[in-house]
Amino acid sequence: MSKAPVIAIDGPSGSGKGTIASRVAEALGFSLLDSGALYRVLGVACHQHNIDLADAAAVAKLARRLDIQFGLSGEGSVCLDGEDVSLVIRTDLGSDMASKVGAIEAAREALFARQLDFRKAPGLVADGRDMGTTVFPDATLKIFLTASAEERAQRRYKQLIGKGIDAILPALLRDLKERDRRDSERAVSPLKPAEDAIVIDTTDLTIDQVVKQVLEHYSSA
Repeated sequence: MSKAPVIAIDGPSGSGKGTIASRVAEALGFSLLDSGALYRVLGVACHQHNIDLADAAAVAKLARRLDIQFGLSGEGSVCLDGEDVSLVIRTDLGSDMASKVGAIEAAREALFARQLDFRKAPGLVADGRDMGTTVFPDATLKIFLTASAEERAQRRYKQLIGKGIDAILPALLRDLKERDRRDSERAVSPLKPAEDAIVIDTTDLTIDQVVKQVLEHYSSA
């Protein structure tokens, strides 16, 4: 039996991966995998359990036993062991910890099989840093979203303020650039487009315009 189709959407923080992936999945009736949320949850869980990130075995052990579920409390919600952690994983702590645990090979291996399990009929939209290069290299369509660092920081600022979370724009921009550097230079699954990915610069595009482009590329794939 042939594998279910996958649309892999990669890109740096703030490029619009999550929003676009969710809209595309809804439009097609596909399942959704927010791989970034998996790493954010693992990072926050390590923080909560006081696990030293230098102890790769302990991080991987925690990753294998995490009870993570999507959508229990509404669209975009993430639950860890039955508790809604949607807000805390979207804070700067969640972003920073996700980037750090993502550089731990043992942690990535522990979460790899879990991500593959999301692939089922009628299809999957997989949102994440290495969906098209590492997890689903045979994806039907690979999209790499990007935008200027300034625009991505501005989006992040508006998102946090809208949720009642304090934020300082210059600090967000500085942290975002640092995460970009760390993610691009890491030895394990560095941030980069797949060779056969379609790159879309979202800096000056609306959400609807980007979704339309992705759906058009999928229909012609």
